[in-house]
Amino acid sequence: MQEFDLIIIGAGAAGLMCAVEANKRRRRTLVLERGAKVGQKIRISGGGRANFTNLYVSPADYLSANPRFCVSALRRFPPHDFIALVEKHNIAYHERDHGQLFCDQSAQQIIDMMLDEAHGIQVRTATNVTRVSKGQAGAAFRFTVETDRGVFRAASLVIATGGPSIPKMGSSGFGYAIAKQFGLKVIAPRPGLVPLIFDADTLQKLDGLAGISLDATVSIGKTRFTEALLFTHRGLSGPVVLQISSYWRDGDTVTVNLLPDTDVFQYMKAAKHSQPKREVRTMLASLLPKRLAQRVVEWTDCDSRLAETSETSLRRLAAQINAWRVTPSGTEGMRTAEVTVGGVDTRDLSSKTMEAVSVPGLYFIGEAVDVTGHLGGFNFQWAWASGHACGQVA
Repeated sequence: MQEFDLIIIGAGAAGLMCAVEANKRRRRTLVLERGAKVGQKIRISGGGRANFTNLYVSPADYLSANPRFCVSALRRFPPHDFIALVEKHNIAYHERDHGQLFCDQSAQQIIDMMLDEAHGIQVRTATNVTRVSKGQAGAAFRFTVETDRGVFRAASLVIATGGPSIPKMGSSGFGYAIAKQFGLKVIAPRPGLVPLIFDADTLQKLDGLAGISLDATVSIGKTRFTEALLFTHRGLSGPVVLQISSYWRDGDTVTVNLLPDTDVFQYMKAAKHSQPKREVRTMLASLLPKRLAQRVVEWTDCDSRLAETSETSLRRLAAQINAWRVTPSGTEGMRTAEVTVGGVDTRDLSSKTMEAVSVPGLYFIGEAVDVTGHLGGFNFQWAWASGHACGQVA
Protein backbone atom coordinates (compact mmCIF):
# COMPACT_ATOMS: atom_id res chain seq x y z
CA MET A 1 0.00 0.00 0.00
CA GLN A 2 1.42 3.37 -1.05
CA GLU A 3 0.74 6.58 0.86
CA PHE A 4 0.36 10.11 -0.49
CA ASP A 5 -0.63 13.54 0.70
CA LEU A 6 -3.19 13.81 -2.07
CA ILE A 7 -4.95 11.50 -4.51
CA ILE A 8 -6.76 12.98 -7.51
CA ILE A 9 -9.18 10.73 -9.37
CA GLY A 10 -9.49 11.99 -12.93
CA ALA A 11 -6.81 13.46 -15.21
CA GLY A 12 -8.91 15.88 -17.22
CA ALA A 13 -8.53 19.66 -17.21
CA ALA A 14 -9.62 20.15 -13.58
CA GLY A 15 -7.62 17.23 -12.22
CA LEU A 16 -4.45 18.29 -14.01
CA MET A 17 -4.76 21.88 -12.80
CA CYS A 18 -5.26 20.67 -9.25
CA ALA A 19 -2.13 18.52 -9.61
CA VAL A 20 -0.16 21.53 -10.90
CA GLU A 21 -1.06 23.61 -7.87
CA ALA A 22 -0.47 20.76 -5.42
CA ASN A 23 2.91 20.21 -7.03
CA LYS A 24 3.87 23.82 -6.29
CA ARG A 25 3.19 23.06 -2.62
CA ARG A 26 5.37 19.95 -2.82
CA ARG A 27 2.46 17.71 -1.99
CA ARG A 28 3.06 14.03 -2.65
CA THR A 29 0.39 13.62 -5.29
CA LEU A 30 -1.03 10.65 -7.18
CA VAL A 31 -3.34 11.12 -10.17
CA LEU A 32 -5.45 8.13 -11.20
CA GLU A 33 -7.02 8.08 -14.66
CA ARG A 34 -9.41 5.46 -15.98
CA GLY A 35 -8.57 6.17 -19.63
CA ALA A 36 -5.46 5.16 -21.52
CA LYS A 37 -4.40 8.84 -21.83
CA VAL A 38 -4.82 11.99 -19.78
CA GLY A 39 -6.75 15.03 -20.96
CA GLN A 40 -9.06 13.29 -23.40
CA LYS A 41 -11.63 16.09 -23.58
CA ILE A 42 -8.85 18.64 -23.98
CA ARG A 43 -7.50 16.61 -26.89
CA ILE A 44 -10.75 16.59 -28.87
CA SER A 45 -11.94 20.10 -28.02
CA GLY A 46 -12.02 22.88 -30.57
CA GLY A 47 -11.61 20.49 -33.46
CA GLY A 48 -8.31 19.32 -31.99
CA ARG A 49 -7.05 22.84 -31.24
CA ALA A 50 -8.50 23.26 -27.74
CA ASN A 51 -10.81 26.19 -27.08
CA PHE A 52 -8.94 26.51 -23.80
CA THR A 53 -10.63 29.62 -22.38
CA ASN A 54 -12.63 32.74 -23.22
CA LEU A 55 -11.61 36.37 -22.77
CA TYR A 56 -15.05 37.39 -21.51
CA VAL A 57 -15.76 34.98 -18.67
CA SER A 58 -18.35 36.10 -16.13
CA PRO A 59 -20.63 34.30 -13.65
CA ALA A 60 -23.53 34.96 -16.05
CA ASP A 61 -21.95 32.42 -18.42
CA TYR A 62 -22.65 29.53 -16.04
CA LEU A 63 -25.70 27.48 -15.07
CA SER A 64 -26.09 26.19 -11.52
CA ALA A 65 -28.76 25.74 -8.89
CA ASN A 66 -26.51 28.11 -6.92
CA PRO A 67 -25.44 30.74 -9.51
CA ARG A 68 -23.04 32.57 -7.16
CA PHE A 69 -20.99 29.49 -6.28
CA CYS A 70 -18.57 29.91 -9.20
CA VAL A 71 -17.73 33.54 -8.44
CA SER A 72 -14.92 32.99 -5.92
CA ALA A 73 -12.88 30.51 -7.96
CA LEU A 74 -13.31 32.43 -11.23
CA ARG A 75 -12.18 35.68 -9.61
CA ARG A 76 -9.07 34.11 -8.10
CA PHE A 77 -8.04 32.42 -11.36
CA PRO A 78 -9.36 34.47 -14.31
CA PRO A 79 -8.68 33.71 -17.99
CA HIS A 80 -5.59 35.93 -18.13
CA ASP A 81 -3.89 33.74 -15.52
CA PHE A 82 -4.27 30.71 -17.75
CA ILE A 83 -3.25 32.73 -20.81
CA ALA A 84 -0.06 33.70 -18.95
CA LEU A 85 0.68 30.01 -18.48
CA VAL A 86 0.10 29.34 -22.17
CA GLU A 87 2.45 32.19 -23.11
CA LYS A 88 5.06 30.98 -20.63
CA HIS A 89 5.20 27.74 -22.62
CA ASN A 90 5.39 29.62 -25.93
CA ILE A 91 2.15 28.13 -27.23
CA ALA A 92 0.83 30.19 -30.13
CA TYR A 93 -2.90 30.89 -29.95
CA HIS A 94 -5.55 33.01 -31.64
CA GLU A 95 -8.92 34.56 -30.86
CA ARG A 96 -12.11 33.66 -32.71
CA ASP A 97 -15.63 35.01 -32.37
CA HIS A 98 -16.91 36.07 -28.95
CA GLY A 99 -13.49 35.92 -27.23
CA GLN A 100 -12.84 32.22 -27.78
CA LEU A 101 -9.14 31.31 -27.63
CA PHE A 102 -7.65 28.36 -29.53
CA CYS A 103 -4.19 26.90 -30.02
CA ASP A 104 -2.72 27.66 -33.44
CA GLN A 105 -1.43 24.10 -33.68
CA SER A 106 -2.69 21.32 -31.42
CA ALA A 107 -4.66 20.72 -28.24
CA GLN A 108 -1.89 18.31 -27.27
CA GLN A 109 0.21 21.38 -26.47
CA ILE A 110 -2.13 22.24 -23.58
CA ILE A 111 -1.92 18.68 -22.23
CA ASP A 112 1.88 18.69 -22.50
CA MET A 113 1.98 22.06 -20.76
CA MET A 114 -0.06 20.79 -17.83
CA LEU A 115 2.05 17.65 -17.47
CA ASP A 116 5.22 19.73 -17.59
CA GLU A 117 3.89 22.02 -14.87
CA ALA A 118 3.01 18.97 -12.77
CA HIS A 119 6.39 17.31 -13.38
CA GLY A 120 7.31 15.00 -10.52
CA ILE A 121 3.88 13.81 -9.53
CA GLN A 122 2.77 10.26 -10.22
CA VAL A 123 0.16 9.76 -12.96
CA ARG A 124 -1.30 6.31 -13.51
CA THR A 125 -3.53 5.81 -16.55
CA ALA A 126 -5.69 2.81 -17.43
CA THR A 127 -6.47 2.44 -13.73
CA ASN A 128 -9.96 1.60 -12.52
CA VAL A 129 -10.98 2.65 -9.03
CA THR A 130 -13.03 -0.13 -7.44
CA ARG A 131 -13.63 1.23 -3.95
CA VAL A 132 -13.13 4.37 -1.90
CA SER A 133 -13.34 4.36 1.89
CA LYS A 134 -12.67 6.74 4.75
CA GLY A 135 -10.82 6.01 7.97
CA GLN A 136 -11.51 7.29 11.42
CA ALA A 137 -11.53 10.99 12.21
CA GLY A 138 -8.06 12.30 12.97
CA ALA A 139 -6.25 9.59 11.01
CA ALA A 140 -3.23 10.85 9.07
CA PHE A 141 -4.36 9.02 5.93
CA ARG A 142 -8.09 9.54 5.88
CA PHE A 143 -8.91 7.98 2.50
CA THR A 144 -8.18 4.57 1.02
CA VAL A 145 -8.56 4.11 -2.72
CA GLU A 146 -8.63 0.56 -4.05
CA THR A 147 -7.91 0.01 -7.74
CA ASP A 148 -7.18 -2.81 -10.16
CA ARG A 149 -3.52 -1.77 -9.90
CA GLY A 150 -3.09 -1.54 -6.16
CA VAL A 151 -4.32 0.16 -3.01
CA PHE A 152 -3.40 3.75 -2.10
CA ARG A 153 -3.97 6.00 0.90
CA ALA A 154 -3.96 9.76 1.26
CA ALA A 155 -4.85 12.58 3.61
CA SER A 156 -6.91 14.31 0.91
CA LEU A 157 -8.99 12.99 -1.97
CA VAL A 158 -10.10 15.02 -5.02
CA ILE A 159 -12.82 13.82 -7.36
CA ALA A 160 -12.24 15.24 -10.85
CA THR A 161 -14.00 12.61 -12.92
CA GLY A 162 -16.37 14.93 -14.77
CA GLY A 163 -19.91 13.92 -15.72
CA PRO A 164 -21.30 11.19 -17.98
CA SER A 165 -21.22 13.26 -21.20
CA ILE A 166 -19.35 11.72 -24.17
CA PRO A 167 -18.98 8.23 -22.62
CA LYS A 168 -16.60 7.13 -25.40
CA MET A 169 -14.05 9.39 -23.67
CA GLY A 170 -14.31 7.20 -20.57
CA SER A 171 -16.63 9.55 -18.69
CA SER A 172 -19.17 8.17 -16.24
CA GLY A 173 -21.23 9.01 -13.19
CA PHE A 174 -18.49 7.77 -10.86
CA GLY A 175 -18.11 11.13 -9.13
CA TYR A 176 -21.80 11.23 -8.28
CA ALA A 177 -21.60 7.77 -6.73
CA ILE A 178 -18.75 8.90 -4.48
CA ALA A 179 -20.67 12.03 -3.50
CA LYS A 180 -23.72 9.98 -2.54
CA GLN A 181 -21.55 7.47 -0.68
CA PHE A 182 -20.40 10.27 1.62
CA GLY A 183 -23.84 11.81 2.03
CA LEU A 184 -23.61 14.68 -0.46
CA LYS A 185 -26.58 15.59 -2.64
CA VAL A 186 -26.45 15.43 -6.45
CA ILE A 187 -28.47 17.64 -8.80
CA ALA A 188 -29.91 15.24 -11.41
CA PRO A 189 -27.54 15.27 -14.41
CA ARG A 190 -28.77 15.94 -17.94
CA PRO A 191 -27.03 16.55 -21.27
CA GLY A 192 -25.89 20.07 -22.12
CA LEU A 193 -24.46 21.67 -25.26
CA VAL A 194 -26.19 19.01 -27.32
CA PRO A 195 -28.25 18.95 -30.57
CA LEU A 196 -32.05 18.95 -30.30
CA ILE A 197 -34.12 16.30 -32.06
CA PHE A 198 -37.71 16.30 -33.37
CA ASP A 199 -40.56 13.82 -33.73
CA ALA A 200 -41.36 12.12 -37.05
CA ASP A 201 -44.05 14.63 -38.07
CA THR A 202 -41.77 17.62 -37.59
CA LEU A 203 -38.89 15.88 -39.35
CA GLN A 204 -41.16 15.17 -42.32
CA LYS A 205 -41.97 18.88 -42.46
CA LEU A 206 -38.23 19.66 -42.46
CA ASP A 207 -37.26 16.92 -44.92
CA GLY A 208 -34.66 18.14 -47.40
CA LEU A 209 -33.37 21.01 -45.24
CA ALA A 210 -30.46 19.12 -43.61
CA GLY A 211 -27.19 20.94 -44.12
CA ILE A 212 -28.67 24.43 -44.30
CA SER A 213 -26.94 26.86 -41.92
CA LEU A 214 -27.70 30.48 -41.04
CA ASP A 215 -27.36 32.89 -38.13
CA ALA A 216 -30.44 32.80 -35.91
CA THR A 217 -31.70 33.78 -32.49
CA VAL A 218 -33.02 30.91 -30.39
CA SER A 219 -34.79 31.45 -27.09
CA ILE A 220 -36.56 29.76 -24.22
CA GLY A 221 -38.40 32.31 -22.10
CA LYS A 222 -36.02 35.19 -21.39
CA THR A 223 -32.90 33.17 -22.24
CA ARG A 224 -31.70 33.74 -25.78
CA PHE A 225 -28.62 33.30 -27.92
CA THR A 226 -27.70 34.47 -31.43
CA GLU A 227 -25.23 32.37 -33.39
CA ALA A 228 -25.14 29.88 -36.27
CA LEU A 229 -27.99 27.36 -36.55
CA LEU A 230 -27.76 24.12 -38.54
CA PHE A 231 -30.61 21.95 -39.81
CA THR A 232 -29.79 18.24 -39.43
CA HIS A 233 -31.42 14.94 -40.36
CA ARG A 234 -32.59 14.59 -36.74
CA GLY A 235 -33.46 18.18 -35.85
CA LEU A 236 -31.37 21.28 -35.12
CA SER A 237 -27.75 21.81 -34.16
CA GLY A 238 -25.08 24.49 -34.50
CA PRO A 239 -23.64 26.72 -31.75
CA VAL A 240 -26.90 28.58 -31.03
CA VAL A 241 -28.83 25.33 -30.51
CA LEU A 242 -26.08 23.84 -28.35
CA GLN A 243 -26.22 26.95 -26.18
CA ILE A 244 -29.98 26.87 -25.65
CA SER A 245 -29.99 23.09 -25.12
CA SER A 246 -28.43 23.50 -21.69
CA TYR A 247 -31.57 25.39 -20.64
CA TRP A 248 -34.06 23.11 -22.38
CA ARG A 249 -36.26 20.79 -20.33
CA ASP A 250 -38.55 18.07 -21.62
CA GLY A 251 -41.69 19.67 -23.04
CA ASP A 252 -40.25 23.16 -23.47
CA THR A 253 -41.06 25.04 -26.66
CA VAL A 254 -38.16 26.75 -28.39
CA THR A 255 -38.66 29.99 -30.35
CA VAL A 256 -36.43 30.43 -33.39
CA ASN A 257 -35.93 33.73 -35.21
CA LEU A 258 -34.44 32.76 -38.56
CA LEU A 259 -33.83 36.42 -39.51
CA PRO A 260 -33.03 38.25 -36.26
CA ASP A 261 -31.95 41.43 -38.06
CA THR A 262 -35.02 41.69 -40.30
CA ASP A 263 -38.66 42.48 -39.61
CA VAL A 264 -39.98 40.14 -42.28
CA PHE A 265 -43.51 41.51 -42.30
CA GLN A 266 -42.36 45.09 -42.88
CA TYR A 267 -39.87 43.92 -45.53
CA MET A 268 -42.48 41.93 -47.45
CA LYS A 269 -45.13 44.64 -47.06
CA ALA A 270 -42.77 47.19 -48.59
CA ALA A 271 -41.87 44.75 -51.37
CA LYS A 272 -45.55 44.21 -52.11
CA HIS A 273 -45.91 47.93 -52.87
CA SER A 274 -42.67 48.32 -54.80
CA GLN A 275 -42.55 44.96 -56.63
CA PRO A 276 -46.10 43.51 -56.62
CA LYS A 277 -45.44 41.11 -59.50
CA ARG A 278 -42.57 39.34 -57.74
CA GLU A 279 -43.17 35.89 -56.29
CA VAL A 280 -43.14 35.69 -52.48
CA ARG A 281 -40.63 32.85 -52.61
CA THR A 282 -38.31 34.89 -54.85
CA MET A 283 -38.30 37.82 -52.45
CA LEU A 284 -37.81 35.52 -49.47
CA ALA A 285 -34.90 33.76 -51.20
CA SER A 286 -33.05 37.08 -51.10
CA LEU A 287 -33.11 36.78 -47.29
CA LEU A 288 -33.00 33.02 -46.64
CA PRO A 289 -31.31 30.03 -48.30
CA LYS A 290 -33.42 29.10 -51.35
CA ARG A 291 -34.53 25.67 -50.09
CA LEU A 292 -35.61 27.10 -46.77
CA ALA A 293 -37.43 30.03 -48.39
CA GLN A 294 -39.38 27.65 -50.61
CA ARG A 295 -40.33 25.47 -47.66
CA VAL A 296 -41.53 28.41 -45.57
CA VAL A 297 -43.87 29.70 -48.28
CA GLU A 298 -45.28 26.16 -48.58
CA TRP A 299 -45.81 25.94 -44.82
CA THR A 300 -47.66 29.25 -44.77
CA ASP A 301 -49.60 28.88 -48.05
CA CYS A 302 -47.93 31.95 -49.52
CA ASP A 303 -46.60 30.46 -52.75
CA SER A 304 -47.97 33.23 -54.96
CA ARG A 305 -47.19 36.72 -56.21
CA LEU A 306 -46.93 39.51 -53.67
CA ALA A 307 -49.88 41.32 -55.22
CA GLU A 308 -52.04 38.26 -54.62
CA THR A 309 -50.89 37.78 -51.02
CA SER A 310 -52.90 39.39 -48.24
CA GLU A 311 -51.34 41.19 -45.29
CA THR A 312 -52.77 38.48 -43.07
CA SER A 313 -50.84 35.89 -45.07
CA LEU A 314 -47.69 38.00 -44.92
CA ARG A 315 -48.02 38.23 -41.14
CA ARG A 316 -48.37 34.44 -41.01
CA LEU A 317 -45.25 34.13 -43.14
CA ALA A 318 -43.33 36.59 -40.96
CA ALA A 319 -44.33 34.79 -37.77
CA GLN A 320 -43.01 31.52 -39.19
CA ILE A 321 -39.65 33.18 -39.78
CA ASN A 322 -39.26 35.68 -36.94
CA ALA A 323 -40.96 33.54 -34.28
CA TRP A 324 -40.97 29.89 -35.37
CA ARG A 325 -42.10 27.88 -32.35
CA VAL A 326 -41.09 24.24 -32.18
CA THR A 327 -41.14 21.68 -29.38
CA PRO A 328 -38.22 19.22 -29.55
CA SER A 329 -38.92 15.60 -28.69
CA GLY A 330 -35.58 15.41 -26.91
CA THR A 331 -31.83 15.80 -27.33
CA GLU A 332 -29.17 13.52 -28.75
CA GLY A 333 -28.33 12.68 -25.14
CA MET A 334 -25.09 12.12 -23.27
CA ARG A 335 -23.61 10.34 -26.28
CA THR A 336 -22.95 13.63 -28.05
CA ALA A 337 -23.41 16.18 -25.24
CA GLU A 338 -20.29 18.28 -24.75
CA VAL A 339 -21.01 18.77 -21.05
CA THR A 340 -23.24 17.58 -18.24
CA VAL A 341 -25.68 19.99 -16.61
CA GLY A 342 -26.14 19.24 -12.91
CA GLY A 343 -23.78 17.36 -10.62
CA VAL A 344 -22.64 17.52 -7.02
CA ASP A 345 -24.81 20.04 -5.19
CA THR A 346 -22.71 23.13 -4.51
CA ARG A 347 -24.57 23.74 -1.25
CA ASP A 348 -22.52 20.83 0.12
CA LEU A 349 -19.20 22.35 -0.98
CA SER A 350 -17.02 25.31 -0.02
CA SER A 351 -16.90 27.84 -2.86
CA LYS A 352 -13.37 28.84 -1.81
CA THR A 353 -11.78 25.39 -1.61
CA MET A 354 -14.22 22.91 -3.27
CA GLU A 355 -14.08 20.83 -0.08
CA ALA A 356 -17.13 18.91 1.08
CA VAL A 357 -18.46 20.77 4.10
CA SER A 358 -19.37 17.60 5.98
CA VAL A 359 -16.37 15.47 4.91
CA PRO A 360 -13.00 17.11 5.65
CA GLY A 361 -10.37 16.25 3.06
CA LEU A 362 -12.83 15.34 0.28
CA TYR A 363 -13.05 17.68 -2.72
CA PHE A 364 -15.04 17.87 -5.96
CA ILE A 365 -13.95 19.97 -8.96
CA GLY A 366 -14.68 20.60 -12.63
CA GLU A 367 -17.64 19.12 -14.45
CA ALA A 368 -18.48 16.80 -11.53
CA VAL A 369 -19.84 19.88 -9.76
CA ASP A 370 -23.19 21.56 -10.55
CA VAL A 371 -21.56 24.37 -12.53
CA THR A 372 -21.94 24.29 -16.32
CA GLY A 373 -20.58 26.89 -18.71
CA HIS A 374 -21.77 28.18 -22.05
CA LEU A 375 -20.15 27.05 -25.28
CA GLY A 376 -16.88 28.78 -26.11
CA GLY A 377 -14.17 27.92 -23.56
CA PHE A 378 -16.18 28.65 -20.43
CA ASN A 379 -16.21 25.06 -19.18
CA PHE A 380 -12.45 24.79 -19.47
CA GLN A 381 -12.07 28.03 -17.53
CA TRP A 382 -14.25 26.57 -14.76
CA ALA A 383 -12.07 23.45 -14.78
CA TRP A 384 -8.89 25.51 -14.46
CA ALA A 385 -10.37 27.81 -11.80
CA SER A 386 -11.93 25.08 -9.62
CA GLY A 387 -8.81 22.92 -9.95
CA HIS A 388 -6.65 25.88 -8.97
CA ALA A 389 -8.81 26.69 -5.92
CA CYS A 390 -8.69 23.09 -4.76
CA GLY A 391 -4.97 22.63 -5.45
CA GLN A 392 -4.18 25.57 -3.17
CA VAL A 393 -5.41 23.70 -0.10
CA ALA A 394 -5.96 19.97 -0.75
